[in-house]
Amino acid sequence: MSLTHCDDKGAAQMVDVSAKDNTVREAHASGWIKMSTAALDAIENNTLKKGDALATARIAGIQAAKRCSDLIPLCHHLALSKVSVVFNLNRSAGHIEIHSYCKLRGQTGVEMEALTTVTVAALTLYDMCKAVDNTMLIGGVCLQEKTGGRSGIYRRAEMSS
Repeated sequence: MSLTHCDDKGAAQMVDVSAKDNTVREAHASGWIKMSTAALDAIENNTLKKGDALATARIAGIQAAKRCSDLIPLCHHLALSKVSVVFNLNRSAGHIEIHSYCKLRGQTGVEMEALTTVTVAALTLYDMCKAVDNTMLIGGVCLQEKTGGRSGIYRRAEMSS
Protein backbone atom coordinates (compact mmCIF):
# COMPACT_ATOMS: atom_id res chain seq x y z
CA MET A 1 0.00 0.00 0.00
CA SER A 2 1.41 3.39 -0.95
CA LEU A 3 1.14 6.43 1.27
CA THR A 4 -1.02 9.10 -0.33
CA HIS A 5 0.57 11.98 1.57
CA CYS A 6 4.05 11.30 0.13
CA ASP A 7 5.31 11.74 -3.40
CA ASP A 8 7.54 9.18 -5.15
CA LYS A 9 10.58 10.63 -3.35
CA GLY A 10 8.98 10.51 0.09
CA ALA A 11 8.30 14.24 0.36
CA ALA A 12 5.10 15.32 2.11
CA GLN A 13 2.29 16.46 -0.15
CA MET A 14 -1.35 17.39 0.12
CA VAL A 15 -3.57 14.86 -1.65
CA ASP A 16 -5.44 16.13 -4.71
CA VAL A 17 -9.11 15.34 -4.09
CA SER A 18 -10.50 17.31 -7.05
CA ALA A 19 -11.46 14.15 -9.00
CA LYS A 20 -13.40 12.66 -6.07
CA ASP A 21 -17.18 12.81 -5.94
CA ASN A 22 -18.97 14.99 -3.40
CA THR A 23 -20.62 12.54 -1.02
CA VAL A 24 -21.99 12.72 2.49
CA ARG A 25 -19.17 11.80 4.86
CA GLU A 26 -19.51 11.19 8.58
CA ALA A 27 -17.14 10.21 11.37
CA HIS A 28 -17.58 9.27 15.03
CA ALA A 29 -14.61 9.33 17.42
CA SER A 30 -14.24 8.78 21.13
CA GLY A 31 -11.80 9.03 24.01
CA TRP A 32 -11.73 9.63 27.75
CA ILE A 33 -10.13 11.64 30.50
CA LYS A 34 -9.55 9.89 33.82
CA MET A 35 -9.65 12.07 36.92
CA SER A 36 -10.14 12.08 40.66
CA THR A 37 -13.53 11.88 42.32
CA ALA A 38 -13.02 15.48 43.48
CA ALA A 39 -12.59 16.66 39.89
CA LEU A 40 -15.61 14.67 38.70
CA ASP A 41 -17.65 16.17 41.56
CA ALA A 42 -16.51 19.69 40.67
CA ILE A 43 -17.55 19.18 37.04
CA GLU A 44 -20.87 17.60 37.92
CA ASN A 45 -21.70 20.29 40.51
CA ASN A 46 -20.32 23.10 38.31
CA THR A 47 -18.09 24.42 41.11
CA LEU A 48 -14.85 24.93 39.19
CA LYS A 49 -13.41 28.44 39.45
CA LYS A 50 -12.96 28.56 35.68
CA GLY A 51 -16.67 27.90 35.08
CA ASP A 52 -18.71 25.23 33.32
CA ALA A 53 -16.10 22.71 32.16
CA LEU A 54 -18.38 20.63 29.94
CA ALA A 55 -19.82 23.64 28.10
CA THR A 56 -16.34 25.08 27.59
CA ALA A 57 -14.92 21.74 26.41
CA ARG A 58 -17.84 21.26 24.01
CA ILE A 59 -17.23 24.66 22.41
CA ALA A 60 -13.47 24.01 22.27
CA GLY A 61 -14.05 20.67 20.55
CA ILE A 62 -16.34 22.21 17.95
CA GLN A 63 -13.85 25.03 17.32
CA ALA A 64 -11.04 22.49 16.97
CA ALA A 65 -12.94 20.59 14.27
CA LYS A 66 -13.41 23.85 12.38
CA ARG A 67 -9.66 24.61 12.65
CA CYS A 68 -8.32 21.09 12.03
CA SER A 69 -6.56 22.07 8.79
CA ASP A 70 -4.66 24.76 10.73
CA LEU A 71 -3.43 22.14 13.21
CA ILE A 72 -2.70 19.12 10.96
CA PRO A 73 -0.52 20.29 8.07
CA LEU A 74 -1.84 18.10 5.22
CA CYS A 75 -5.54 18.18 6.11
CA HIS A 76 -7.89 19.90 3.70
CA HIS A 77 -9.96 22.85 4.91
CA LEU A 78 -13.50 21.47 5.11
CA ALA A 79 -16.95 23.04 5.10
CA LEU A 80 -18.41 21.08 8.00
CA SER A 81 -22.18 20.83 8.18
CA LYS A 82 -22.36 19.29 11.67
CA VAL A 83 -20.08 18.86 14.69
CA SER A 84 -21.31 17.52 18.01
CA VAL A 85 -19.65 16.59 21.28
CA VAL A 86 -21.25 14.43 23.97
CA PHE A 87 -19.85 13.75 27.44
CA ASN A 88 -20.71 10.81 29.69
CA LEU A 89 -19.53 10.89 33.30
CA ASN A 90 -18.55 7.34 34.20
CA ARG A 91 -18.02 7.36 37.95
CA SER A 92 -17.31 3.63 38.22
CA ALA A 93 -14.39 4.00 35.78
CA GLY A 94 -13.41 7.40 37.19
CA HIS A 95 -13.47 9.14 33.85
CA ILE A 96 -15.48 11.21 31.41
CA GLU A 97 -16.15 9.62 28.05
CA ILE A 98 -15.99 12.01 25.11
CA HIS A 99 -17.82 11.26 21.87
CA SER A 100 -17.70 13.38 18.72
CA TYR A 101 -19.59 13.33 15.44
CA CYS A 102 -18.64 15.28 12.31
CA LYS A 103 -20.49 15.46 9.00
CA LEU A 104 -20.19 17.15 5.63
CA ARG A 105 -20.87 16.75 1.94
CA GLY A 106 -17.51 16.87 0.25
CA GLN A 107 -14.58 15.21 -1.48
CA THR A 108 -12.66 14.03 1.57
CA GLY A 109 -13.46 12.48 4.92
CA VAL A 110 -13.91 14.02 8.36
CA GLU A 111 -12.01 11.49 10.47
CA MET A 112 -9.28 13.92 11.49
CA GLU A 113 -11.87 16.52 12.49
CA ALA A 114 -13.70 14.00 14.71
CA LEU A 115 -10.44 12.89 16.34
CA THR A 116 -9.31 16.49 16.85
CA THR A 117 -12.67 17.32 18.43
CA VAL A 118 -12.25 14.61 21.07
CA THR A 119 -8.61 15.47 21.75
CA VAL A 120 -9.15 19.20 22.22
CA ALA A 121 -12.26 18.64 24.33
CA ALA A 122 -10.18 16.37 26.60
CA LEU A 123 -7.35 18.91 26.80
CA THR A 124 -9.87 21.62 27.69
CA LEU A 125 -11.29 19.49 30.50
CA TYR A 126 -7.72 19.00 31.74
CA ASP A 127 -7.14 22.75 31.71
CA MET A 128 -10.42 23.46 33.47
CA CYS A 129 -9.75 20.88 36.23
CA LYS A 130 -5.97 21.03 36.75
CA ALA A 131 -6.32 23.12 39.94
CA VAL A 132 -8.32 20.26 41.47
CA ASP A 133 -6.40 17.33 39.95
CA ASN A 134 -3.12 17.55 38.06
CA THR A 135 -2.81 13.74 37.74
CA MET A 136 -5.48 13.39 35.04
CA LEU A 137 -4.88 10.97 32.18
CA ILE A 138 -6.21 11.34 28.64
CA GLY A 139 -6.52 8.20 26.53
CA GLY A 140 -8.40 5.89 24.25
CA VAL A 141 -8.77 8.42 21.43
CA CYS A 142 -9.87 6.50 18.36
CA LEU A 143 -12.08 6.51 15.31
CA GLN A 144 -15.23 4.53 16.04
CA GLU A 145 -16.93 4.75 12.66
CA LYS A 146 -16.75 6.54 9.33
CA THR A 147 -18.98 6.50 6.28
CA GLY A 148 -18.83 7.96 2.79
CA GLY A 149 -16.29 8.03 0.03
CA ARG A 150 -14.70 5.28 -2.03
CA SER A 151 -13.43 3.30 0.95
CA GLY A 152 -16.99 2.92 2.25
CA ILE A 153 -17.94 2.17 5.83
CA TYR A 154 -15.48 1.56 8.64
CA ARG A 155 -16.64 0.45 12.09
CA ARG A 156 -14.21 -0.21 14.90
CA ALA A 157 -14.42 -3.89 15.78
CA GLU A 158 -14.01 -3.31 19.49
CA MET A 159 -16.01 -0.30 20.68
CA SER A 160 -14.02 1.40 23.43
CA SER A 161 -14.71 4.27 25.77
